[in-house]
Amino acid sequence: MGALKDYARMIIGKDARDLDGLWRSIYHAMAMRNAGGADMRVLSAVNMAQLDLLGQATGLPLYRLLGGRTRPRVRVYNTTTDYWAINEMKMGPDTARIVDFLLERGITAMKIYPFSAPDHYLSNAALDRGLGWIKDIRDRAGMKMDICVDCWGRFDLPSALRIAKALEPHGVMYLEDAMLMNNARAYARLARETSVPICMSETLATRYEYREYFELEAADVIMYDLSWCGGPSEAKRISDMGDTYFLPTSPHTCGGPLLYLCSAHLCTALQNFLIMESNYWKYTHQFPYFVNHVPVPKDGHVTPPETPGIGADIKPELFRNGDALVETVART
Repeated sequence: MGALKDYARMIIGKDARDLDGLWRSIYHAMAMRNAGGADMRVLSAVNMAQLDLLGQATGLPLYRLLGGRTRPRVRVYNTTTDYWAINEMKMGPDTARIVDFLLERGITAMKIYPFSAPDHYLSNAALDRGLGWIKDIRDRAGMKMDICVDCWGRFDLPSALRIAKALEPHGVMYLEDAMLMNNARAYARLARETSVPICMSETLATRYEYREYFELEAADVIMYDLSWCGGPSEAKRISDMGDTYFLPTSPHTCGGPLLYLCSAHLCTALQNFLIMESNYWKYTHQFPYFVNHVPVPKDGHVTPPETPGIGADIKPELFRNGDALVETVART
């Protein structure tokens, strides 16, 4: 809220329909003080709010404001972690049961986190343990289940190269965030030396940060989080820029229900869409606590609401029982 208060004077009294003008004003103010983090989240949230207001005013769903429908539905994968577990099942001992559970619901792709180490170097033993998860999935489902591998930026370049080479025989969909995103040239080397598609990164923001990765051919799949990268408008610009390099987009959505809904709208409108993140526990347990009518995957796909704007039907009881608080940041 503190960051939002800093920008309140730039927002209050402005026409919410002026999407690009307000985005540019806030971004320039941020860039001049080398800000990111909370500031970028404020910019993203303001853009989401503007688009929702524009949708309410025009009676159009968000995907119409982003260019209209390019596909009837959005394919999703399930992010599979112990923290957001499916019915308390854990990768490793319950891998086969998890794979069966997803396939029974038409979900034919999953993201896993198989590699871990106490520091930035991955030992041969840890590499072999992680590959065991992938082999277990292949043994259970063959190529019916696509596999995305996320390293959460944990490793150094030599380890990232070894992981990528080890994954090549297994036909994974992509390797995500094998290293921190501080060095585009290191990623360019990784991309050159493996046939595994390299995905990056929810930690980048705005087209200005993605540009170098595109120019250096340092990525094969675009990932962003539209609540962190500058909002739906900027996410669309990033994907459109990536489309000129023939790169597909796979958005990160493991946040709240508004991010999930906005991402479904955006993916409906993207020309270069690949697959969208989802999580069974979130859309069946967490999100319904906050909003009504959460889109649940059917045959491994979701469709965004047709109601105006984002289509988030926030439950009013959250405000009555004190679970949600309203704070006035500024007044005209």
